[in-house]
Amino acid sequence: MKKHQIILACTAVFALLFYNQEPGINISIFGVVLTLLVSYFFQEKLVDRSHLVLVMTSILSCFAFAWYGDAASFFALALSILFLQFKTQEGELKIIQIFPLIFLNGITTLGRVFIFSQWLPERKIHNDFAKKLVAFVVIPMIFLGLFFIVYSFGSNHFSSLFTDYTLDIDVFQLVLISILGFYISFSFWNYWVPDACYEFNPKLNNEFNTISEVKNQSTFSFLDLDFERKSGEITLFLLNLMLLVFITTYNYEQFFEVVEKSNLSADTHERVNAVIFSILMAVGVILFYFKGGFNFDEKAKTLKNLAKIWLTLNVILIISAMIKNTEYVSFYGLTYKRLGVYAFLILSIIGLVISFQKIRKQKTNAYLFNQMVWYFYGTVLLCSYVNWGNLVTTYNISVNKGVEPVFLSGLNFNDEARREYLQKNNLNGKYAEAVREELITNYQNAGFLSKALYYDFLQVKN
Repeated sequence: MKKHQIILACTAVFALLFYNQEPGINISIFGVVLTLLVSYFFQEKLVDRSHLVLVMTSILSCFAFAWYGDAASFFALALSILFLQFKTQEGELKIIQIFPLIFLNGITTLGRVFIFSQWLPERKIHNDFAKKLVAFVVIPMIFLGLFFIVYSFGSNHFSSLFTDYTLDIDVFQLVLISILGFYISFSFWNYWVPDACYEFNPKLNNEFNTISEVKNQSTFSFLDLDFERKSGEITLFLLNLMLLVFITTYNYEQFFEVVEKSNLSADTHERVNAVIFSILMAVGVILFYFKGGFNFDEKAKTLKNLAKIWLTLNVILIISAMIKNTEYVSFYGLTYKRLGVYAFLILSIIGLVISFQKIRKQKTNAYLFNQMVWYFYGTVLLCSYVNWGNLVTTYNISVNKGVEPVFLSGLNFNDEARREYLQKNNLNGKYAEAVREELITNYQNAGFLSKALYYDFLQVKN
């Protein structure tokens, strides 16, 4: 199948799935179609284990969206299919480049679609073809049209055979859906990678290509390597000393000072925010000093040890913040935000471990970002596959924390546990509960393609 045929076929499938429908299972079906088409037409390129994993996660993400139909599962679906396409077609490019390319192609498609030579095959119209078109189509249609007009004046019944009916089609909606489907299909199958991406790609390698040149490369033209190395040692020593003092005071305030329960929320937010900025700056410091020559400098042993101590102390700080967040959960129960804090802190530990590996294995700065893209992707997948709303609800009910009716009614996919708890305790979620129940009713009454399957397995509320 040629490129233009795949684009038009996907446009037709999109129009069939989304005409007169709301977003729902149709997105999952379209995602499965794209995944299967990539796997079939480019099966010779599916050679790495990562390709097979992406095929599997794409299918699972499609099923997750068919079940939940929420934003997390949609992003997991979109990223999985885009990663699969990019990894299959542009295997030599680093996956991190997909993000600017998505943005770039989203804009340039509006113009590239009119460059027909890029996606439509060139065809020469021979005389025989023109003759057949005129003889077999144009002339018969002209005579048919003329005689139809004549016969219509002579018989009302004959005229009514062709005029007394209307098609039950919303032409305007069909045209808009077709245009959107063509835009998505064109962007997906005929995406554009600028030459600059290929030229920049070597800079995103995990390994240094020219070690000899990097060894003698200094950050500042007015400082030689000896002064810069010494400056880094002094800086990291002082930073370690300050961080050690901060960890001591941080933990003293957390575990030894008596904090009123009413102030616990504000204190927790302030301390977690401080940890977030500390981690971002910690990674920045490592990227600054170990972007080049100091990775291979035999005299930089002290600098490397200080950097490793710096990373270790930041891990200790993260663990302290996790304990503080756990204390917060024990007082008030789970929420999406508190789960998000856990997710960020775990990703931060992973980032620091990768930074540690970067120094130990003498990797480039790009190594950190290349690795973190996959961990970020894994986090999105985990968020889309797990029913966090139900987990929060069941946990809070079990410990009798964070069980306010309005709060529970604002969570997603916890409806069985929420209904049972509110009914058992004769509680009312008020407006939030009414909105949630209306949403459930709408999904249950929607057409098949517009459904989220989760709601079909819920009992209709009496």
